[in-house]
Amino acid sequence: MAEDDASIRQFLRILLTREGFSVKFVGQGEEVIKECHNCNPDLLLLDIMMPGMDGFEVCRKIRQESNLPIIILTAKEDNKDKILGLILGCDDYITKPFDSTELILRIKAVLRRVNEHDHPENERNIIELPGLTINNISRITKVGGKEVNLTPKEYALLWMLSNRPDQVFTREQLLYQIWDSNYYGSPSVVTSLVKRLREKIEPDIANPYYIRTVHGVGYKLGVKPC
Repeated sequence: MAEDDASIRQFLRILLTREGFSVKFVGQGEEVIKECHNCNPDLLLLDIMMPGMDGFEVCRKIRQESNLPIIILTAKEDNKDKILGLILGCDDYITKPFDSTELILRIKAVLRRVNEHDHPENERNIIELPGLTINNISRITKVGGKEVNLTPKEYALLWMLSNRPDQVFTREQLLYQIWDSNYYGSPSVVTSLVKRLREKIEPDIANPYYIRTVHGVGYKLGVKPC
């Protein structure tokens, strides 16, 4: 957990420990990245206002190399800050003051989405597209046989589209589904998420092959599963 307020740290330590979590606190942005490398945590609670590197920059740097689930926990309530955090790849955004029960439920919801291996009967565990394989057990995605590093939200978007190849999803539907109805804001975060995913999997970003835009509606899978 990245939090520089001592009173909040003490409260969160008691709250999270009581729920069975092992907790480690870091007070500065640069230290957060170092400790994530050293400790390999299951989830990061990240404040924005920290000495040195702020939380947004920490989130950006972590997302360049890791799928680590990130929840931003901050006093900054501006909707633009929420959108920026989600665009940078955080999995949830909670403002202070917060309800302790809600915080625990949202932590567990993020961890559940990341680690969920139980699927409805009409879903397959492995989807193969021409040149692209998605394994929903290992959560590994390969393009041309080479593994690509997707964030939890990027993976959720790709899996949702690939598992329902005949469906066109509106941005509002994707916003509601991928963020587990916890975020109510601009669908522009979905546009940014699609852009980031295309940069990782598309052979030609200017002419998307896997994720097609349906103008005036949203997005759909561009090819049929093998």
